[in-house]
Amino acid sequence: MEISTLAQAMQLHARLLKSGQEDPTHFQNLSKLFTFSALSPSGDLTYARHILTNLRTPNSYYYNTMIRAYSDSPDPTRSITLFLSMQVVVPGPDKFTYPFVLKACSKLRNTQMGKQIHGLILKSGLISDRYVNNALIHMYAGCGDSSLALKVFDEMSERDVVSWTSMIDGFVDNNRPIEAIKLFELMMESGVDPNEATLVSVLRACADTGALSIGKKVHSFVKEKDLSMKANVGTALIDMYVKCGCIDDARRVFDETMDKDVYAWTAMISGLASHGLSEEAMEHFELMKSCNVKPDERTMTAVLSACRNAGWIGKGLYHIRSMKKYKLRPTIQHYGCIVDTFVRAGQLDEAEQFIRKMMPIDPDVVLWRTLLWGCKVHGDVERSKRLLKDVELLKMDSRDCGSYILLGNVYAATGNWKEKAKMRELMNQRGLVKPPGSSRIEIDGNVHEFTAGDSRHVEAEHIYAKLNEMEENVRREGYDPKVSEVLLEIDDDEKASQLLHHSEKLAVSFGLVKTDPGTAIRIVKNLRSCEDCHSFMKLISKLYQREIIIRDRIRYHHFKDGECSCGDRW
Repeated sequence: MEISTLAQAMQLHARLLKSGQEDPTHFQNLSKLFTFSALSPSGDLTYARHILTNLRTPNSYYYNTMIRAYSDSPDPTRSITLFLSMQVVVPGPDKFTYPFVLKACSKLRNTQMGKQIHGLILKSGLISDRYVNNALIHMYAGCGDSSLALKVFDEMSERDVVSWTSMIDGFVDNNRPIEAIKLFELMMESGVDPNEATLVSVLRACADTGALSIGKKVHSFVKEKDLSMKANVGTALIDMYVKCGCIDDARRVFDETMDKDVYAWTAMISGLASHGLSEEAMEHFELMKSCNVKPDERTMTAVLSACRNAGWIGKGLYHIRSMKKYKLRPTIQHYGCIVDTFVRAGQLDEAEQFIRKMMPIDPDVVLWRTLLWGCKVHGDVERSKRLLKDVELLKMDSRDCGSYILLGNVYAATGNWKEKAKMRELMNQRGLVKPPGSSRIEIDGNVHEFTAGDSRHVEAEHIYAKLNEMEENVRREGYDPKVSEVLLEIDDDEKASQLLHHSEKLAVSFGLVKTDPGTAIRIVKNLRSCEDCHSFMKLISKLYQREIIIRDRIRYHHFKDGECSCGDRW
């Protein structure tokens, strides 16, 4: 009897109980209805647990199935609890038990429990099992400890594609994309063919670092294996090209992708929006709807980002109101796009009014920081002072250094150096450290990372010589360092020196040194570009006849012939 509904499973169970027989057919049917109840989307975990509890002699299959079901449930804790109780009922967990309970540890990010289970695996003699080791890698990586995951990986005597993929994915998830790329290259050298999951993971790493040449190699492999039509791989390729600044390549992949799902459409719309192509982003949104693909929350974030980047306040308000048509409820991210649109347009009254009176949910610290940042940019000192009194940002998010940094900068912009120093002192007391600004550039397949004032690079002498040359050239074109960007009590010469040594300027200098004339320079930066660097890059693009593409924390900047694609809105 095939079981497709819970009612059928319950009817079969009733017949088995009524018959009282315990022949092989009985146990086969009992196993079938139990498996359906535990694992089918139409099943019922409570009913499955009832069956397990009432078995006279449950074997490891029943426990493993139930542990697996709990590990996929909203409450994976029950998977661990059942695992612990299992050990006094059946002879012991087997190689099928551990992967599911380790999955529960990963979902709960419970490293301590994961380590204890790792100890049990060592005692059981199953540590040589590849399936179990793969689960250990996934668990440690999922708990945020990619170093322990790597230790398990390194100690494996035999690895398969799942082992490599789990480790690569772990590096990407734990913000170690360069190591993910290196491991992928080692995997290819080892003769292990990647699967779709591997390709998606390494493309994420390429997107994070701006490693375009590696991304293109992956794309070539995808074409060779005829995987480019797969929606998930296509989406990863679109995202990689978008984040490496190659919007034309992203378009081509998008056009080649068959059966485009909401993720592929959203990746393309988001990419166009972030590159300042808001009109085209909206055209794709309309085309998506005409293809009967329903937008999700991320799609609407992309649409609202397009409105924000273009300065379309009215359109932004229209689209956030239209979300109910798609049975979507706006989140704080969607409202944040609207606030940011008002702020960038200098409409601070409207932004504050929207936050205080028009949002049906409580504003978070990010929204208030957006408004405060707008006060700093637009010179609204009085509003910033009032907000500093009214909005207790530090109480809203005392562990986020962003609030302290912004408040310190606002105080500095108003000349209140004492309060700025107080913010720095509070950060020190609470052990908060500002993440250093960094910029990455890929040259000949290798990713080079720079921080402000960085002198560690092997070619530092050439980089700084080129940078000094660049400064002389832009000054002749009228460049004047925007020393107001440096919110420190130092003289203007020192401020100008600090500005000159910002990480993206070092990265561009290195790009000019190492690439042929006319080659586009692509930079990935982890923070928002400052106004001084933005002006500097416009002049460099003109003087050196280079297209410079910088991805900062906010959007993409295509500098060419002295202009930027953002229209000086970012």
